[in-house]
Amino acid sequence: MPNIPFDKLGSTLEGSLHTDILTRSLYATDASVYRKLPCAVAYPSGSEDLKKIILFAKEHELGLIPRTAGTSLAGQCVGEGLVVDVSRHFTSMLDLDLDRKQITLQPGVIRDEVNEFLKPHGLFFGPNTSTSNRCMIGGMVGNNSSGTTSIQYGVTRDKVVALKTILSNGEEVVFKVIQTEEFQEKTRGESLEAKIYKELSNILSDNNIQKNILEQFPKKSIHRRNTGYAVDALLDSELFLGEDPGFNLCKLLCGSEGTLAFTTEITLQLDVLPPPHSAMVVTHYTTLEDCLEDVAPVMAHNLHTCEMMDRVILDCTKNNKTQQANRFFVEGDPAALLMLEVRSSSKEDLQDRLDTLQETIAKTGKSYSSPVLLGEQINCALELRKAGLGLLGNMVGDRKAVACIEDTAVALEDLKDFIGEFTGIMKEFKQEAVYYAHAGAGELHLRPILNLKKQADVRLFREITTRVAELTKKYRGSFSGEHGDGIVRAEFIPLMIGEENYEVLRRIKRVFDPLNVFNPGKIVDPYPMDQNLRYEIDRQEPEIRTALDFGDSGGILRATEKCNGSGDCRKSEMAKGAMCPSYHATRNEKDTTRGRANALREFLTHNPKDNKFDAPELKEVFDLCLSCKACGSECPSNVDVATLKAEFLYQYQEEHGYSFRNKLFAYNTLANRWASKFPGLSSSLLQSKYSGRLIKKLSGVAIERSIPKARQFDFQGYLDSRPSLSSRKKGALVLYIDEFTQYLDIEVGRDAIDLLHSLGYEITLYFGESGRTFISKGFLKQAKEMARKNLEALYPYTVQGMYVVGLEPSAVLSFRDEYHRFGLDADKLNSLSGKSLLLEEFLSKEIEKGHLSSSSFTKETRNVKIHGHCHQKSLSDQKVTFDILNLPENYKVTIINSGCCGMAGSFGYEKEHYEVSMKIGGLRLFPAVARAPQDTIFAANGTSCRHQIWDGTGRKALHPVSILNAALLR
Repeated sequence: MPNIPFDKLGSTLEGSLHTDILTRSLYATDASVYRKLPCAVAYPSGSEDLKKIILFAKEHELGLIPRTAGTSLAGQCVGEGLVVDVSRHFTSMLDLDLDRKQITLQPGVIRDEVNEFLKPHGLFFGPNTSTSNRCMIGGMVGNNSSGTTSIQYGVTRDKVVALKTILSNGEEVVFKVIQTEEFQEKTRGESLEAKIYKELSNILSDNNIQKNILEQFPKKSIHRRNTGYAVDALLDSELFLGEDPGFNLCKLLCGSEGTLAFTTEITLQLDVLPPPHSAMVVTHYTTLEDCLEDVAPVMAHNLHTCEMMDRVILDCTKNNKTQQANRFFVEGDPAALLMLEVRSSSKEDLQDRLDTLQETIAKTGKSYSSPVLLGEQINCALELRKAGLGLLGNMVGDRKAVACIEDTAVALEDLKDFIGEFTGIMKEFKQEAVYYAHAGAGELHLRPILNLKKQADVRLFREITTRVAELTKKYRGSFSGEHGDGIVRAEFIPLMIGEENYEVLRRIKRVFDPLNVFNPGKIVDPYPMDQNLRYEIDRQEPEIRTALDFGDSGGILRATEKCNGSGDCRKSEMAKGAMCPSYHATRNEKDTTRGRANALREFLTHNPKDNKFDAPELKEVFDLCLSCKACGSECPSNVDVATLKAEFLYQYQEEHGYSFRNKLFAYNTLANRWASKFPGLSSSLLQSKYSGRLIKKLSGVAIERSIPKARQFDFQGYLDSRPSLSSRKKGALVLYIDEFTQYLDIEVGRDAIDLLHSLGYEITLYFGESGRTFISKGFLKQAKEMARKNLEALYPYTVQGMYVVGLEPSAVLSFRDEYHRFGLDADKLNSLSGKSLLLEEFLSKEIEKGHLSSSSFTKETRNVKIHGHCHQKSLSDQKVTFDILNLPENYKVTIINSGCCGMAGSFGYEKEHYEVSMKIGGLRLFPAVARAPQDTIFAANGTSCRHQIWDGTGRKALHPVSILNAALLR
């Protein structure tokens, strides 16, 4: 859009405004199938900024697209105008009224964080979406979100008490419950607010309009009704046809997708926390039909949850590292299952409820298995269900489960017949569909599997959506149950509610927003549902050659396309997990897995250069990636940005050259080898106030950082000096002395020899550089050569069944991860990968075999806190560290919810990254360490983690092997 003076607007804002191609590209998509490149992105700091932005948009006839977390599935957050992101600054909880059980907050507050804040007060906000750890209240209001709890606690519309808004002319207005006299008063005057109330009074008082609404809108028994504007809900007021006291326009604004006003404050009605005792019955079915037939009878039991998952979703969970463990309750290969949760204030009553529910299940005889889950097991099952949306994006190839008809809601009594006819439509189109969702609310998320890169499937996209819209209308259902109309379903609103009612929506839009500034193309006069798709149709894809093998995803482009925008990477540091640590520190979209994948996809697809990776924007977007690998497991689609970054760095540096500092870090082991030959001299130079400062300055290392000392140690001689094991042998293993252990953490290697030998294991030492420093800096040719050498040297051991046991997670776990992308001998690689273990993994296996017990260790009482390495969290399991440190029977061991430490190899040393590195550590890890008593033992198996803890807190952390060795009875 030419000649729009964005620089003039930007100079007046307290927040910021961006027109660069990178930022615009990051906001071109949401979690839908659509892509529209906005002309700018604004981060307003407060209401005054918003007023300026709105008046600017009005003056220049520019659309405003409101956005919080951008997890919308129907295209609500994409548009060609100005994206207004309130997730950065509108993040305050403003007031808590305990007497009224109400909270007032800004739209950028995350749903789960509201409830964490409310928990000590015995209250919570009921609507609970699958995106609850990153979705924000403003988005939930705009979309009228529901989630798994709606059958007990209602939808967002039921909870909104008041909305403070800015109208399209800049007026600041509060919408809340008003009585008849005040309503009449509101209709008088010339303000935009008065015009709105007057027009709504005219509309809702018209008998013909009332009749049309009652006849044409979805059935009132369907609680999840988000088709168009909720004028049917306004009729429930005592001022018109209903019994609801007063009149509250918030009911209309909820679900309006930001098309009517811009919300700045939200007041919510809260509920008392659910009863404390709960149980979940998970019923398994051999057919979808049997599953659906059970919904009505089980719903008679006042359930708190009634969720369904089908085989397609369940199969997706098999390939996700995080969700595999949450499948523990799945028995056999069900076509579908229901998750049925009951709650009570007492255990006795809970058991009674459980018994009566199970009697009903047994009586119907449809389920072949119905295990009962308790406690944390329920949370694991719900996490599995919540991951469903993102997991669908993990389908390999271009055919994906497409969100278009996934939001249909019908009356419970119509559910089985509706699904039966829907299945017939799918068969007619020769489509396999995905079934999952909120069965107890009569809503199933139904997705066809299509390739929207092909014109034929784009035609099917429209045809299938049209047919299902017609079917939904037949049952007077809601085509948009909880995910909203957006772009994908707004075209079908006239069909769903009738043309006369659609004209009513137009009248409402015109009075609120006469110049169509707020989120144009949504609900009223929408964009076509089959245009502006994320991928160009029938386009010849660019040929992209890579150093790493991305064959498991169908190439690097498809590896980036696995990101469907669900935004799991936007969870804050208050949520579980480590993804994405730099986003936790910056709150910038570019620092998320989604942002990096979107940017890479954009430039791989649209960069006119021969080297598609040659873009400074990509250099910027990968700059703060710590290669922590949390995305490899926590992202439902397993988008591995660390590997994408390694490939990008290689390609970019091949074009522009490798910097001195990158060479210094990549060849760090060589430097340490030489420094270890003269440990006194090298240490003196580094520790000296003058020479140390100069060395750091020349090498681009942060002045504030301490530098580890390189040392020499004769590991083989030390092992040889140990007494013979004679008859105490428990088995043989290869102890891998990696590059970090060999020159920097020699005491860890020595402790490992002591511990394993004392426990009766025959040790063969293997010295080898893993290639980790080369991988992290994009020196992929050198990394591949290291991998080849290690593979050839270790294969003779692994082919005999010997384990290769490592101490540094980032080194040994590369055998199981990146080495598979170097195109090496598959048989040898599988042998090495299958026999490579962290020392904790090895000892944990030995405990399971009964080879180790607490009798070998001290009875002393100590408190131990574990900080897990990010690569271990992603590629292994922290539990193995927990298990081995519990061998001393009086050790009280806990795992810190610490996320990423922030060091990540060279990242935390680099001067431009130091501040972010320390901020990441300061979010969770440093405070957890600081709070612990002085006699607490801290365990950290990563060399970078131990260094970061020392630099950030002044307290020493030990490798688990050192802790266990010190506890060993000799």
